[in-house]
Amino acid sequence: MSSHRGESPDRLYVITSGRSSGADDSLDAVTLIVAECLPTQGMQSEHAEILRLCVSPMAVVEVAAHLRLPVTVVRILLTDLIDTGRVTARHPAPAPSPAHPLASPDVLEKVLVALHNL
Repeated sequence: MSSHRGESPDRLYVITSGRSSGADDSLDAVTLIVAECLPTQGMQSEHAEILRLCVSPMAVVEVAAHLRLPVTVVRILLTDLIDTGRVTARHPAPAPSPAHPLASPDVLEKVLVALHNL
């Protein structure tokens, strides 16, 4: 396969069955994809390759790099596979922030009191 820069728009159109949207919006570049089954005979070749690649968790951006396709195209293909239960998406947990701390202030206070009582 050549780089996606060399892919004709016609080929990308065929790969996505003419869709330019409809991808799962929650699939970002670092979402991990895990295959839930093996490829079956008659599957679209890109779908089958994704299932082979994702036997172990792989980020969306890595899948795109291996397939040498734009991330937008790969997101459409992954949405097809998610919709049919052939892959699952594991979204990374957001990093703790002041708005969403790792633990609530109440829990931290209880831990502090317990440590103080030791």
